[in-house]
Amino acid sequence: MTSVSGATRPGTPPLYDSTDSLLRFAMRADATLTGLCGLAVAIVADPLSSVTGLPSGAEYASGAAFVLYGLVVFALAALPNPRRAGMGVVAANIVCTVAAVLAADVVPMTTTGVVAMLATGAYTAAFAVLQYLGVRRLAR
Repeated sequence: MTSVSGATRPGTPPLYDSTDSLLRFAMRADATLTGLCGLAVAIVADPLSSVTGLPSGAEYASGAAFVLYGLVVFALAALPNPRRAGMGVVAANIVCTVAAVLAADVVPMTTTGVVAMLATGAYTAAFAVLQYLGVRRLAR
């Protein structure tokens, strides 16, 4: 239990550690935005498929994968020590960035689909950098 001054009783762990706040924030923001985008993609998968050039099944699958990723990363951000999980999320975001760039070149899509795929790659790269900075802060 905390008092007004924020001090904790002996033996009670603090609610947060200032050194892991950047990593937790980056993981939760990534999880929330990715999950919400996944819901949106799943809801409009049929019309979106005609815009991107991808089959609607692929749109549904990617929407579901985004939602699942969001749930998993949100749970990982709540771990008592998020360093190892954070490194895994950074690696996953790097893999997704590379996959998005390769898919934009290899998979037949419309121009809008290619732009959306490259934007997805930029999004995952930005969160990988932010989460990496959070992991580095923990190493100090």
